[in-house]
Amino acid sequence: MDLGRRIGARLASRQVVALDGTLGAGKTTLVKGIAEALGVEEPITSPTFTILSEYSGSLPLHHADLYRIGSSEELELLGFDELLDRDGVTVVEWSAKARTLPRGTIHISISIDGEGRRLIEVDGLDV
Repeated sequence: MDLGRRIGARLASRQVVALDGTLGAGKTTLVKGIAEALGVEEPITSPTFTILSEYSGSLPLHHADLYRIGSSEELELLGFDELLDRDGVTVVEWSAKARTLPRGTIHISISIDGEGRRLIEVDGLDV
């Protein structure tokens, strides 16, 4: 949560954050921290079944989860490219399934080591 808040405090409109990591690594928890920093008051839930959730705050938050996406055609039908052009911040879980992401995307990888500690790599933003 703390790292998410630090990241969220540095984001501007039209920025994209790409999250990757195994199930249960903490991607949605990180999004909750980002949302808090953006002034989102609604509870953040994993959008796995809805694929996309949108929240109002000081900046709109678009939260996408591509876990159930099976092809680039599905992404196209969902209007994924248009999502990336919207005002606000877009956070994409399971971002490796996206064909392309815009230049300047912040990439975050979360893994869990053998002792249960989270290892988080952030590329594209100093935190």
